[in-house]
Amino acid sequence: MRAVIFANGKIENHDQIAALMRSDDYVIAADGGAEHCQVLNVNPDAVIGDMDSVTPLLLEKLRKIGTKIVSYPPDKDKTDLELAISYAQHIGADEILLLGILGGRLDMSVANIHLLAKEEWNNISITVVEGMDTASIISPGDPLLLAGKTGNKVSLIPLSGKVDGVFTKGLRWKLHDDVLYFGDTRGVSNELSTHTGEIKIRSGKLLLVHRASKPGYNEE
Repeated sequence: MRAVIFANGKIENHDQIAALMRSDDYVIAADGGAEHCQVLNVNPDAVIGDMDSVTPLLLEKLRKIGTKIVSYPPDKDKTDLELAISYAQHIGADEILLLGILGGRLDMSVANIHLLAKEEWNNISITVVEGMDTASIISPGDPLLLAGKTGNKVSLIPLSGKVDGVFTKGLRWKLHDDVLYFGDTRGVSNELSTHTGEIKIRSGKLLLVHRASKPGYNEE
């Protein structure tokens, strides 16, 4: 099951987002993300958070049509996005698409990216779409495959102290059993040398950011 989570960040192109939606998606709004759902004319299955960024009028409207409202007190120790991801995991989602997690406050944008590296999400495929960029987390195990066009930018950014045993295929600057350290920029702005790429690691957490030549998912 795929869960689509709308956060309260910026979404520049709602038409792009509409094209990514599937009829069987379980849609979760993290607090003010419900406003994005309204722009798209999508009724979320659940709204989760402390409800400080969504209007009472919209909440009441959603409650009347059967949307599940999961409220938390303002004095909580998790962000609305973390609560939404936990909820998606709880209902059995094995794939999550995150939208609107960047923009606005810098601290929230940084925290949202780092949140993706939590160990408890290891068995969930989490993807972030932001304009022409698609981001995924690479954990040890099966290689991550990507498809695109020759010359597409591909950046590999460590989210752990070090990422060991980095292997790549289909990238202009190849890595073979290399180590990438947190804070280093060595993995930034690589490129696809063919239409497909492959990245695998032995340990650590790696953020993959693939910039396509047009908005959306991988481009064939």
